[in-house]
Amino acid sequence: MDAQNLPIACALTDKELQMRRETVLRQVAAHLIDFRELENGFSYRFPADDNVLRELVNVINLERKCCPFLNFKLIVESNNETIALELTGQTGTKEMLKLLFDWN
Repeated sequence: MDAQNLPIACALTDKELQMRRETVLRQVAAHLIDFRELENGFSYRFPADDNVLRELVNVINLERKCCPFLNFKLIVESNNETIALELTGQTGTKEMLKLLFDWN
């Protein structure tokens, strides 16, 4: 199945998703500076901190396994002030992100 035909669904159970939100996602969200809406997802901006970068890589690693419809783009800016995480995908991804993440 190609990326455009992947179902827009999280493979986690409700209990697993709640646990993920309460631990990993809440920890990362605490560092969120701001976000902006993209045509097919969101871009989240964080401070350029080594610990934050490790947490974001962990989120990408976890989420790519349960949400294969997501595209991840991690941007470390040359001015070393912020890190951006872009989460995008096919039509319907933005709506799913609003449900999955409390960051919006």
